[in-house]
Formats: sequence, structure tokens, C-alpha cells
Amino acid sequence: MKGIILTNPKKVCIPLPEWLQNNQVDLAFSPGDMEDAMRLAITLSRHNVDHETGGPFAALVVNLSKGIVISAGVNCVEAQSCSSAHAEIMALSLAQQALGTWNLRVTPHAPLTLISSCEPCAMCLGAIPWAGVSQVICGATKNDAEAAGFDEGERPSSWEHGLKERGIELVTGILRAEASAVLVDYAKAGQTIYNP
Repeated sequence: MKGIILTNPKKVCIPLPEWLQNNQVDLAFSPGDMEDAMRLAITLSRHNVDHETGGPFAALVVNLSKGIVISAGVNCVEAQSCSSAHAEIMALSLAQQALGTWNLRVTPHAPLTLISSCEPCAMCLGAIPWAGVSQVICGATKNDAEAAGFDEGERPSSWEHGLKERGIELVTGILRAEASAVLVDYAKAGQTIYNP
């Protein structure tokens, strides 16, 4: 098999940073309080920047009304050499593993909400409908991420309507100033803007 590189095992394993694995952040928020849940996501994004373990993005899958965190993810693109290791993908995948289903609508913990420190990029937007969340709550906007230098990809102008058509409620701009400040600080610190 000359010219073929097969050096890794035939599985994908993308670990979270040790600070998140070791519960160095209290994953708690007040039941029903979307701002408090967003505050937690922003805290995780800030920790990811401060620990230099990835990009300035974080996401949670939660039962918002009960105040239950099912999973937490942060951007691990650079740390894990994996372009798909965005915070939303990490959080959704971890929730699906934890609950033993690819469809988060069929778990006793449903309805579930994706809390993201930033609006989804093109890739994450594509993943959301297939995951089974009933609601998406975002902090910073696509424009905020792009102003910091990130390439968020092509997103249809009707993306909000597209989610609604699939029965997914969307709320954007929750604590936007706080969420976008993490993006600005990341860029100012000269950390990697990992566009191809």
C-alpha cells in the first residue's frame, strides 16, 4: 500500500481539555434562566481561551426548565487537529453518547436546548437539525465571530426560518456583549485564527 498513510486507529476520539474533564468549572445554572445558562457557556469559552486549549467558543446541551446540564463542549479544533471539533458538535455528540441516542428528542430528559456562546457556523448549523434539540440559544453573532477573524462559512439567509420549520426555536443575542468580548480578547491575544 505504497503512498498511503494509515497510522491512527480506526476510531475517532476527541477528548475535552483536562480542566473541563476535571470539573474545574461548576456546571450549574438556575432552572429556566436562559441568561444564566448562557453565562455558563461564556465562562467555559473564557476558560478555553485562558487555558489556551482551543478557540473562544463553548456550548451546552441542557434541559433548560429543570436546570440540568446534559453535556458541555468547547472548541477543540487546534488542540485535537480536527476541523470538526467545534463546541456545538462536541456538546451534541457528548449528549448523544451520555443519553445513548442520536435523537435527543426521544430521551426522557427532552425537550433539550443547545446553548452556544456564538451563533452556529455553516457546519454546526447543518448538524443541529439532526441532533434532536428543540431549542437553540446563542450569544455572540456570526458577524462578531467574523469581526474577530473567523471564517463562519456560508449560511443561508433563511437559516432562522429553516430551524423554525423543523420545530427548533431559536433565540439569539443573549448576553451578546459578554460573549463577543471573549472573541475580541482571543483575537487581541494573538491566539490562532484557524481558517484554512
